[in-house]
Amino acid sequence: MFPNCKVILYICAMIIRKAIHEISELMEDFPVVAIVGPRQVGKSTLAKAIETNREKIYIDLENPSDRVRLEDPVLFFETNRDKLVILDEIQFVPDLFPVIRSMADKYSENGRFLVLGSATPDLLKQSSETLAGRIAYVQLRPFSHDELENETDFSWQQLLLRGGFPKSYLARNDSASLTWRNQFIQTFLQRDLASLGFNLNPAGMYNLWMMCAHYHGRILNHSSLGNSLGLSNHTIRNHIEILKGTFMVDVLQPWLPNLSKRLVKSPKLYISDCGILHALLSVRSFSDLLGNPQAGFAWEGLILQTMRTQLPAEWNIYYLSTAAQAEIDFIAVRGNQLLVVECKFSTSPTLSRGAKELIKDLNFEQVLIVSPVDGEFPLSKGVEVLSLQRFSDRLRTEMYQ
Repeated sequence: MFPNCKVILYICAMIIRKAIHEISELMEDFPVVAIVGPRQVGKSTLAKAIETNREKIYIDLENPSDRVRLEDPVLFFETNRDKLVILDEIQFVPDLFPVIRSMADKYSENGRFLVLGSATPDLLKQSSETLAGRIAYVQLRPFSHDELENETDFSWQQLLLRGGFPKSYLARNDSASLTWRNQFIQTFLQRDLASLGFNLNPAGMYNLWMMCAHYHGRILNHSSLGNSLGLSNHTIRNHIEILKGTFMVDVLQPWLPNLSKRLVKSPKLYISDCGILHALLSVRSFSDLLGNPQAGFAWEGLILQTMRTQLPAEWNIYYLSTAAQAEIDFIAVRGNQLLVVECKFSTSPTLSRGAKELIKDLNFEQVLIVSPVDGEFPLSKGVEVLSLQRFSDRLRTEMYQ
């Protein structure tokens, strides 16, 4: 078979993305729907797969020949008024937002525009300011467990090692996947940041990103990072906000319940995709990962990715830690609902004494420990051990949707 057969298979018969249903529903209620997410996560493929009764017209705003077609955007949009216009990489032409608003207001038709962007709404400021009340946002994340579990030869080991970017996960082997991820990192630093208007030194940003990989799953200490890199606290904060705004890092805030113990109030830092994490750490294979001191934190990051993707947006995810280093990895909150999750990269997981004390002090009725085990089993009263598969199944139940 051809070396890129799996990538070709992905393009021709797309793995069904969870977000496709949400996007279709939002298009019935809003004239403009924005799909945001990192470069190469599959936004274009997803947008082209959306089913609609309108004919689609796709414009890649990174392509000069496509941009020429929009030299007179009002005329172009008027001419294609009956079509679904897909505008990819909208950050390259932010001046289109006022024109899109004008078209949305003039015709009051929902499902007119799909705009795709490689930054958060906070970075795409003109869209949030210009299209307020007319636009809905959907974040597309890398592949998650529930999107892949029915695929032939799926394994959580491959997802953990390669991450969820389609071309990384579907590469013909681990070496090809790592090559793709290294190229992604270089392109992001040398081109993508500049396209968003950031005049940053690629080498300096790479060093910071590398340091973030070593901080993955740990408390974010801006001063320590700044001292290591010879940068000011302000510069570190600004650069991490940029990495966060481009979906490269995930900053997890602490949960601060009314507790007699002194609590850690600083955020925790994660590389958003475990495959990118392993590329930054030069982890080449699953065997390499097993011998890496970051393995447990990498597993923790995969569980966080799973929760981010499968839980509805109204769930807020936190961590809990005391000054005495007692910790609960994740606490997801929706109103009065709590989802308490511990991550253990072991087939014989146990809870630390500190975690047991926190569970008792906060009267948690149920705690889920996600481990690389088969199936699920009770560890103690109110504490269950689950495989990643069973955890994914649990997140799909009505209780969490």
